[in-house]
Amino acid sequence: MSDRPACYPRSAGSTRLPNLDVITSPVPPGVFNSPVDGRHVLCLHLGAPVPVSYRVPRGERRGTRLHGQFCVVPAGSSTRWIVSAPAVSLLLRLQPAQLHETAEALGHRGRVDLAPSIHVRDPQIERIGWMMQAEERDGAPSGQLFADSLAAALAARLIALQSAPPTARVAALPAWRLRRVLAYIEAHLATDLRLAELAAVAGFSPSHFKLLFTRAVGMPVHRFVIERRVERARLRLLEGTASAIDIALETGFAHPSHMARCMRRVLGVTPTQLLRR
Repeated sequence: MSDRPACYPRSAGSTRLPNLDVITSPVPPGVFNSPVDGRHVLCLHLGAPVPVSYRVPRGERRGTRLHGQFCVVPAGSSTRWIVSAPAVSLLLRLQPAQLHETAEALGHRGRVDLAPSIHVRDPQIERIGWMMQAEERDGAPSGQLFADSLAAALAARLIALQSAPPTARVAALPAWRLRRVLAYIEAHLATDLRLAELAAVAGFSPSHFKLLFTRAVGMPVHRFVIERRVERARLRLLEGTASAIDIALETGFAHPSHMARCMRRVLGVTPTQLLRR
């Protein structure tokens, strides 16, 4: 029996695991049981179709894994696979606490658990997977706040796919709490802001805060922070007193190229085009 090589490694030197992380794992042909993980694991298939068979409560079933399809392995469980050819999986690992916080914020009563799922196709979860893959590949230029927001979005989508609709209504963030959060963001734009950090300023759980902030401002918190960073960078560039490297670091971007990409996305122009105008 074979297993996935170097599967589910823990981050070296870190005792606190993130709400969501991603690794790309080769899957060798043959029979293996997926390692038991304390987190919920989504396995997105990458590349060409691969015929597989997998264990179910009353026997085994056969199917073909297609690019972008994923399976759900709930925390503490394992799935037995027989893979006919080498494959590659993008593994999204979600903390159970994130799922419970999001369910509570969405108005679900009682404990929300994930059920095992095979060969699922969902465009929203695919997009989250590709964004997490790009963040890993590029060295996480968008910061922890972006990853935390993707964790909450993934949890909300999984709940929507596997649960009944909630009945509770979610209000907007109270005005005085919103002012406190906005002031904190302005004072800390240069730092790697975290969703839990902003939620603590507002006095809510991260998942609840994320929904309340979006209702109050009309956009997700990570997008709001990016737009504020772009605006501050725009003003600093027009002053003409600092280099692009210094401005990028002052405004919370990983490097000038990251600043340029965000500026193009938000304003439609690059820093060079902005100065030419």
